[in-house]
Amino acid sequence: MIMTPAQLDRAAGVLVGQACGDALGVPYEFAVLPDGEPEMIGGGLGPYAPGEWSDDTQMSICIARVAATGADLTSVAAQDSVASAFEEWLAGGASDVGVQTGTLLRGVGRVPGPRGEILRAASRALHEETGRSAGNGALMRTAVVGLTRLLDRAATATAARAMAELTHFDPLAGDACVLWSELVRSAVLDGPGDGTPELALELLPPARRDQWQRWLADVIADPTPARFPNNGYTVAALQAAYAAVVFALRGRPDTAVRAGLVAAVRAGHDTDTVAAIAGGALGALFGRSAIPAEWRARIHGWPGLRAAELATLATDTATRGLSA
Repeated sequence: MIMTPAQLDRAAGVLVGQACGDALGVPYEFAVLPDGEPEMIGGGLGPYAPGEWSDDTQMSICIARVAATGADLTSVAAQDSVASAFEEWLAGGASDVGVQTGTLLRGVGRVPGPRGEILRAASRALHEETGRSAGNGALMRTAVVGLTRLLDRAATATAARAMAELTHFDPLAGDACVLWSELVRSAVLDGPGDGTPELALELLPPARRDQWQRWLADVIADPTPARFPNNGYTVAALQAAYAAVVFALRGRPDTAVRAGLVAAVRAGHDTDTVAAIAGGALGALFGRSAIPAEWRARIHGWPGLRAAELATLATDTATRGLSA
């Protein structure tokens, strides 16, 4: 398959859209929301410079740099590379890190052995010990996984769950990543279509499909991201981000990305993460060219990248995955 210019634009939009949502939400994370439209003014928990993205996009870049080589993210070698990239990021680039992710990465830092296997084992042990590993920290970095095998939805789903389990072993975290990665994959191939994108419940284990159907139906009934305030939890984070996407699709196409990301930030609480998750999907649906130019010009962050480099990482991931 040779990607069309429109498909390449949508692929480029995945990481650029995520980073724009991330940087737009950074100033308001667990803070008072502005009276007017949110702006990329920096600050937040970092603190961050205006337009700087946070750990949401930083960790996505760790995955993207491996995936952009054409690597199969379900392979042991690729998972070792991603886990090593996470550890190196924590040691030398992390401006912020989630509690669960930080605990795991610090805990395995001195443990010898294959990095992916060691990290996944620690992730599983934490889940079995606490029963609480369904935070949004895997979902926030999953959009780029949707680019890795554009013609193979089963491979995309397997990769999404594998990447989630490196730090978030709860099956619900894996489910959320499967659903969102598939949304991105299909959006890049087909664009926004004429209606609300249905998330692919058939890719989930049958025992959990009905519950996910109820969670998603609640979003469709009223796509207001602020209705899902407990968005540090992977289910609520997906609901809030999905609501932002549905809200955007029901509005004007020429302002959809801006409207969706503003709505995502207005969800409150974990604003950068919800907007980053939504931004990856909105970029996949509408393309880099639909993202406001002033936002694209402003975003930057670890490891010294800007929008153009994010776009290249994303399109390399898509095109090299097709030829792998």
